[in-house]
Amino acid sequence: MLEIEYEFREEDLIHFNEIQFKRSEEIQNNIKKNRWIVPGVMALIGAFYYFYYGNMKSSAYIIVIAMLWALLSPKIMMLDLRRQILKNYTDKEKKNMFGTYTLSIDPGNPNYLFEKSPSGKHKMAWEDLLRVEYGKRYVYIYINLNTALVIPVDTVKKGNLEKFAEQAEKMIERFG
Repeated sequence: MLEIEYEFREEDLIHFNEIQFKRSEEIQNNIKKNRWIVPGVMALIGAFYYFYYGNMKSSAYIIVIAMLWALLSPKIMMLDLRRQILKNYTDKEKKNMFGTYTLSIDPGNPNYLFEKSPSGKHKMAWEDLLRVEYGKRYVYIYINLNTALVIPVDTVKKGNLEKFAEQAEKMIERFG
């Protein structure tokens, strides 16, 4: 039986959601618009102040603010996103989400991935799982397009994550 045990934390949830937002074309387009259109309008206002009123000082302030907006707005938006992610969950949901997880593949019952988590025991059919994806510090087993089991490499307490991920990938291909 292949089994891994790992710790799932708040920072892992935030990391996964940030990746999802970075992959979303709609959100990326909104960030680009915010990053370039607002400073562009501000630059036009600065140019108007310079050419119409001859006020170099006010024009320079507006241009500097526009540049700072272009540079800092994506970072500020991501910080706000982190805050909003945690705000979406109640304390009870957080208690059931964060903690020690055990995932196992039982050769005696090869149709399911077994999960023991703070919220209880669950079994997931391999045909319901989409794929296994590898990140720099994470392995993701996707349940649907927006939901995954997030396995942080550095919090694996027991088991061989590499072998487990390879076997999970094979099972998803076999049953999917």
